[in-house]
Amino acid sequence: MKWLKTNWSGILLCFAIAVPAWFLGELVPVVGGPVCSILIGMILALFIKNRTKLVPGISFASKKILQSAVVLLGFGMNLSVIASTGLQSLPIILSTIATSLIVAFALYKLMKVPTKISVLIGVGSSICGGSAIAATAPVIDADDSEIAQSISVIFLFNVIAALVFPTLGGLLGLSNYGFGLFAGTAVNDTSSVTAAASAWDAIHSSNALDTAAIVKMTRTLAIIPITLVLALWRTKKEAGDKSESKSKVNLKKIFPWFILWFVSASVITTVCTALSVPGNVFAPLKTLSKFLIVTAMAAIGLNTNLVKLVKSGGKPILLGFCCWVCIAGVSLLMQHVLGVW
Repeated sequence: MKWLKTNWSGILLCFAIAVPAWFLGELVPVVGGPVCSILIGMILALFIKNRTKLVPGISFASKKILQSAVVLLGFGMNLSVIASTGLQSLPIILSTIATSLIVAFALYKLMKVPTKISVLIGVGSSICGGSAIAATAPVIDADDSEIAQSISVIFLFNVIAALVFPTLGGLLGLSNYGFGLFAGTAVNDTSSVTAAASAWDAIHSSNALDTAAIVKMTRTLAIIPITLVLALWRTKKEAGDKSESKSKVNLKKIFPWFILWFVSASVITTVCTALSVPGNVFAPLKTLSKFLIVTAMAAIGLNTNLVKLVKSGGKPILLGFCCWVCIAGVSLLMQHVLGVW
């Protein structure tokens, strides 16, 4: 009861923002609910004078609810489908992920972009946009303004990709399967992958969306090794920072335990599918996961200084642009090399 008394007002505000943001995202899928939620939260934050009672609940939503949403994402992961179909795209996926991370690291060094923003943009660009940022942020202890800035950058190039890639694919002469691979590996967020592939299908009367969705699910699994590596990196970094004081690093606190629950959810989904359990059994959990992400983004928006975000946005946008262009180029190059154009 004490927990509820402390957190209820902030959580309720986040839910109040999430509901209209969810429906706005349904109306404009190329933008998506999470981005709408962040924007509404940032605007409301300008008018909230006394935040004392709201802070605990907002903090809970931006951290614990966000992690819960990532866990529930696992109920959309059928590992057997990914193993049978998604593995065909694995060379392209690994190449694009490596490219994004290398570019992000190089530009972090060259342009002096803040470390955590560089990590979030690199991971978000290479894996699955907002979901990857949601999974990575707690591991590297990113604050809400860093999360908001990273998601804003990812959103910008998601929209451009969803609008431009179907036309670009046609000009390049991509096959339906080839465009499914391209959309699944070169577009960041699931909603934008769906928008791009759906637009292609509408133009070409094809079914590229199925291929794009499976490739995207395969990319999403990269969250697991990436977060574990980042947890080890943070452990090593904090151990170095604390070496002079001889204090111990709390690995148990840093380790992303919620990722293990994400894996467990994926295994449950796979086993149930093998046992012929109807796939729609997990549909409510997948929907709940998406809504909780929207709710957490409301909290992140409420904790973000809009003026500061605009003033400091130049370098992160350039970093995101470079990652986006390089990923698209490597995806097309690998498809050409593998003969799946």
